[in-house]
Amino acid sequence: MIELSNIEKHYDLGEMQVKALDGVSLTINRGDFVAVMGPSGSGKSTLMNIVGLLDSSTGGVYKLEGYEIHDLADKEQARIRNQHFGFIFQSFNLFPELNALENVMLPMSYAGISATERKGRAEELLEQVGLNHRLYHYPTMLSGGEQQRVAIARALSNRPDLIIADEPTGNLPSDKGKEIMDTLINLNREGVTIMMVTHNDDQGAQARKQVHIRDGKIVETREGAAL
Repeated sequence: MIELSNIEKHYDLGEMQVKALDGVSLTINRGDFVAVMGPSGSGKSTLMNIVGLLDSSTGGVYKLEGYEIHDLADKEQARIRNQHFGFIFQSFNLFPELNALENVMLPMSYAGISATERKGRAEELLEQVGLNHRLYHYPTMLSGGEQQRVAIARALSNRPDLIIADEPTGNLPSDKGKEIMDTLINLNREGVTIMMVTHNDDQGAQARKQVHIRDGKIVETREGAAL
């Protein structure tokens, strides 16, 4: 599904050049659950941003379904991002002025889906993550774990090819973090492809594939749990 070949990301800081990514090659197949792991500053978040088209690489080749997308116009990249990727962030990134149902409906409005279909699908997704009793609650009325489950439902709203999760349990206590991991594992068992950035070794070990990155390079790739 996704093929990265020799991806580079450089930042020029005055006379010094920093290599955030240095020749990264990675394949993500349909049905994968890939955990990208490494210490702070290793390049894992940069890699996530490039995969999710939130940032562009300095060099290398990025193919999605066999098509190279690095040189596509910003508008076309935005369309791909909205229709093919779903994002789950550490800080939830819910809109405080919208209730749970409206937060999940929002990405579908950008995709041109009718209001009736948006509402019906959002209700189904919130039920899927166990929040059918919280449809009209605002983020401030929800626990951290509940907010993250709303974010998961929102990430699924446009039936994406890939869920990209950035430290999805980072702001949660361990019991709520386990709930979110269980939800992601169940989604993967149902066929959802997931790329998760994490520094948590225990959670990373639950993924099907573990990619360890250090100093902008992949230093190890190994198989994880059989989900």
